[in-house]
Amino acid sequence: MTADTVRQGADDHRLIAEALARLASALDTRDWAGVGAAFTTDATGYGASGVRNILAVVRNHLGGCGPTQHLLGNHRVTVDGDHARSLTYARVYHQGAGPWTGHFFECCGEYDDRWVRSEGQWLLCARKFNMTIQLGDFGVLRPPGDRET
Repeated sequence: MTADTVRQGADDHRLIAEALARLASALDTRDWAGVGAAFTTDATGYGASGVRNILAVVRNHLGGCGPTQHLLGNHRVTVDGDHARSLTYARVYHQGAGPWTGHFFECCGEYDDRWVRSEGQWLLCARKFNMTIQLGDFGVLRPPGDRET
């Protein structure tokens, strides 16, 4: 292993960790274009296939929810050429809105993400969340426009 190989591996690890942070921020600010930009068009994730369907699932969970925070850590990244896998711990807090004000849903687990490098940028091609802890009421996760029902 050369110094350049080690340096490239460190750069890839940093770039993937930054891409994960951008996605977490996009989820929390409801930047749907930013969420979509993190995935390949044919990606799988959140129980859906294709970036449009992934966005629909995410919007149906977060669109009518109150503030959220996706806190990520313990990034483990392995790279094989233009493909990579990352395992990332997550603690995600969801605050209720409308009739769910005062309620919350919090979950902890690990994202298992598959990446592909496209035009120098790492994009998600597959995402799974393995939830290990759930606290609160899942009902705070609501579609847009469902805040008052």
